Amino acid sequence: MEIDLTLIHWIYLTFILAIVGFMLFRRDTTIICIVGILSLAAASTFSVSDSISSLFNSFIFAITELLPTILVISIIVAMSKILTISGINEVMISPFSKVIKNPTTAYWTIGILMMMISFFFWPSPAVALIGAVLLPVAIRAGLPALGVAISMNLFGHGIALSGDFIIQAAAKLTADAAGLPVGDVIQASIPLVITMGVVTTISAYFLLMRDIKLKKPFPTVSTPSPIQDSSDKQLSTAAKKILALLIPIIFLIDVILMFTLNLQGGDATALIGGTALLILIVTTCLTHKKRGLEETTNYLIQGFQFGFRVFGPVIPIAAFFYLGDAGFYSIIGEYLPKSSEGIINDLGVALANVVPLTPEVATITLTGVGVLTGLDGSGFSGISLAGSIAQLFSTAIGVSAATLTALGQVTGIWVGGGTLIPWALIPAAAICGVDPFELARKNLIPVSIGLVVTTFVAMFLI
Repeated sequence: MEIDLTLIHWIYLTFILAIVGFMLFRRDTTIICIVGILSLAAASTFSVSDSISSLFNSFIFAITELLPTILVISIIVAMSKILTISGINEVMISPFSKVIKNPTTAYWTIGILMMMISFFFWPSPAVALIGAVLLPVAIRAGLPALGVAISMNLFGHGIALSGDFIIQAAAKLTADAAGLPVGDVIQASIPLVITMGVVTTISAYFLLMRDIKLKKPFPTVSTPSPIQDSSDKQLSTAAKKILALLIPIIFLIDVILMFTLNLQGGDATALIGGTALLILIVTTCLTHKKRGLEETTNYLIQGFQFGFRVFGPVIPIAAFFYLGDAGFYSIIGEYLPKSSEGIINDLGVALANVVPLTPEVATITLTGVGVLTGLDGSGFSGISLAGSIAQLFSTAIGVSAATLTALGQVTGIWVGGGTLIPWALIPAAAICGVDPFELARKNLIPVSIGLVVTTFVAMFLI
């Protein structure tokens, strides 16, 4: 039986609005997402058994997609535990305390370092590098863990990933779809990336400082306290200093290897994760001596407990939003018509087809398409569509295709690449021990302001 694609679109859009509404009112969205998955499966398969099976399959798909991030975060947390227990972390962060002395310097120093590293290696490995070392320093300086997460998130998954000036993966996707040279899109994106970055980070900074001044609570996710054997012999002062010097050097070698071997994305994350695991093993054995083998397992267990506790509430939401893209075929099956480009992309095309053709509407539409296609949480899946729509508007009304393409790229990645969608926020949230939903809520106002201002700037540039 042929499915009603319009009905599928309406169901998906309805549940998106319901999820956003529940998030804004700080209510849990797990049941809403499960009902949404079940509704989409039922409307597609017309089968009770297949619909119920799709619930389980959607969780499997989401876990599979998120598993690399879960693993690296869990290992980093386990490594951080032993570095703290052994006293190495105390020695390692002492030089930074001379620079990071208050919340302001902590926010901007961490953000700028995050952006610089993310330009070369993308944000996920950069989060692990920056967070593991500078989080304790920032907290001592008065910047709460949530503030550290906001800084890393906006500068890394926002500015660096949306511009992508070095790796240029995002620019190539949008440029190819729009039929433009990559250099044109990059050049056109520079003022938009700067506008979005400046407005968003400054807005977030002032809101954060206001909350600190008003002494508002900044909730964190509690982590299990490591179990220590009183018979363990702690590291000597000399050993702490040697390891505190060697560990940053080892991670610096990782950065050099990423650059020389052109390791990006998942490959770069895997290198960081493997290095953290080796550091965990060696440091634990040196610290706990004869109990090193057992304690290594204990630290890993604590890391995985933390990782899955943080990721647990996110999996149902991710499972629902993955249905908007290629996940539909893996979770439910080949039920969409051949003409469909995926539920999210179909909605983006429909939006572009119902608006009048003027330069002002074109920029607003590209922002809307970027936001809409970013809802799947990847940031990259919909930017090709943004490039195609930008080319259509350019041909129809004679505006700059490169600027419209860059606008769709910037908005899509800022929303879906990791500043508003909770599961895309997990790397920064998990490293800092904060709730990804709380981080998304804190980002909502600054990012929304940035999107509005950037859209207006694009109107004058096209």
